[in-house]
Amino acid sequence: MNGRPRFPRSQRTTIIYGILFIVLLIVVLQLWLLMSTMNAYLGGDHSILLPAALVSLICLGLNAGLLWYLYGMERP
Repeated sequence: MNGRPRFPRSQRTTIIYGILFIVLLIVVLQLWLLMSTMNAYLGGDHSILLPAALVSLICLGLNAGLLWYLYGMERP
């Protein structure tokens, strides 16, 4: 038996909406990060590129993890 519990349809919908909200927050964070990084880079601050790229990769990993969780929740 799978270690993950099966949720009823109404609970799955709530979980999906919650995950969608978190993904939306992460995307807005990434857009803000891109805007502030470009502002700093065009202003002459080149030291911001590596930390911004690492944070963006972490955001990508979080979104990929949430997508993996959704796929796992739909598996029989």
